[in-house]
Amino acid sequence: MKRLVIILILLLVSSCQKPNPAAQLEHISGYWEIESVSMPDGSKKEFSFSYSIDFIEVVADSGVRKKVTPRIDGSFLANDAAEKFRLKIEQDSVRMYYETPFDAWKETVLEAKDSIFRVKNRDHKIYTYKRFNTFKRTKE
Repeated sequence: MKRLVIILILLLVSSCQKPNPAAQLEHISGYWEIESVSMPDGSKKEFSFSYSIDFIEVVADSGVRKKVTPRIDGSFLANDAAEKFRLKIEQDSVRMYYETPFDAWKETVLEAKDSIFRVKNRDHKIYTYKRFNTFKRTKE
């Protein structure tokens, strides 16, 4: 019985731990399609389709984020507008610090896995993205 209690306590402690922020870094780069935005008041906006995809590229402790439009042939249209950011691990979380000539802000990475990317912005909105899969063409 004592062993069972110890095992249950260990399982509970391990399940409550936050994800390792350093391990999340490897999953941030890629093409991300917005899935939903959760508002601070508890409401949620779902996106069934979006014309633009967020392309994020991370190199070491910095990166770039830009909007791209997927094309049916698997390529992407992009303009020259991009937001550069720095990555920092602070308080057991990954922070993305952006700075443009017009503004500066940060986002906190809540989750970054192979198929999901969630960030919280300064307005306490939580953006959930799913990994973008290219358009699949069927053979005729």
